[in-house]
This record gives sequence, C-alpha cells and structure tokens, in this order.
Amino acid sequence: MKRHIDAVIFDLDQTLLDRERSLRDFISWQCHGMLSPYLENKLDFIARFIELDANGTLWKDKVYAALIDEFTLTEWSVNELLGVYETCFCAFAVPREGGIEAIQQLSKKYKLGVISNGMSPFQERNFTALGIASLFKSIIVSQAVGLRKPDPKIFLLGCQALGVSPQRTIYVGDNPISDINGAINAGLHTIFVTTALYPECRSAHEICSDLRSLPSIVETLAG
Repeated sequence: MKRHIDAVIFDLDQTLLDRERSLRDFISWQCHGMLSPYLENKLDFIARFIELDANGTLWKDKVYAALIDEFTLTEWSVNELLGVYETCFCAFAVPREGGIEAIQQLSKKYKLGVISNGMSPFQERNFTALGIASLFKSIIVSQAVGLRKPDPKIFLLGCQALGVSPQRTIYVGDNPISDINGAINAGLHTIFVTTALYPECRSAHEICSDLRSLPSIVETLAG
C-alpha cells in the first residue's frame, strides 16, 4: 500500500548527533584543560563522568556535584563546571556517520524537523553546531515546550509545527520507548536507528543500522 509521506522528524542525541563521541571529546578537553592541575587520573574522571551521565538521563549539575566530591575538586563549584559544559559542549558536537548526507538528500523531498528531550537552549546549540539546521523547518526541545517524549502530545506538536498530519510523517529515533513507542502512539510511522545501547526494537516499522541507507528506507515506508 502506498503511503503519502510529507515529513521526516528526527530525534537528536545518538540519532543525528553522535553524543557518545561528542561527550567523550568534551570531557577529555575539560580534563586536559581547566581541570588538569587538579586531577591525578584523568581516565578515571572521564570514565566516572560517563557512568554518572547514564546516557544523558542525569543532568550535569548532579554529575558535577558527585565528581567534585569524589575527586576532591574543591577549587571548582558545580555552577562553574556546569557553565562550561552548557556553553562549550556544542563545540564538540559531531554528527553520526552518514547523517549529513542523508539529511541533504531527504531535504530535497520532505519537510524535516527535530524533537529532542533535553534542556533549552543547550540542545538547540548542539543541533545548530551540526551544520544542517538550515535544512530543517522546526526544532522542538522538551524543556522549552513543557512536554517530553514519549508523550504523544510532543509528536503531535512537531507535526503541527511542520503543517503535516501524523499519518503522513515518519519519526526517526534510537530509543525504543521514548522515540518509537511514543511516535507510534501519536500515529506516526517510525524508523528505529540502532545503537550499542539499543541494538533492536520490535515495534518500529523499519530498522536502520547505517544512516547512509536512511533515504532508501524512507522511500520504502513511503511505498
């Protein structure tokens, strides 16, 4: 059955943004810069930061509070370290491999949008740093709108921002619950992007393990 697809909406972290690499690069820069004189073992600090971060589920004020205590970083306050994270992380934002090319191709035929859980304007800055923002018609960040995936309302808001119906929209994301199930409950078609953390999702309409193949998968869903 042929589906008429008008738009493709994306998750940001680990879908368009290679958050794992970006985060590790940022922490390494922070360790070897401002924190260098106060850290005996930088590798331990980096590993602990990533562990506490828990794939972005714990906001960094709590991460830094724990690290200051564990590594005796009494020279720094949580607000100082958090301010550097909020301001400078975007300088280390890199796209997932194949993502830029896929977006460039899809933008020729479909309206594009982003729906991301997270803080604002932090996520907007990270998205802009990828260099593809001009190809998107809408970016929605959960904190800015008071809604959070998997709430179907945020997906419907994303469709409204693009002027499209859920039934004619595809959502692309890496989290089986917040991305895929949330989008399905809002009536969107879905493409699950595999990661090491989430290697499979049975509820998605299609699976993408390489963003270079995303345009052809979109065409498959569009019929």
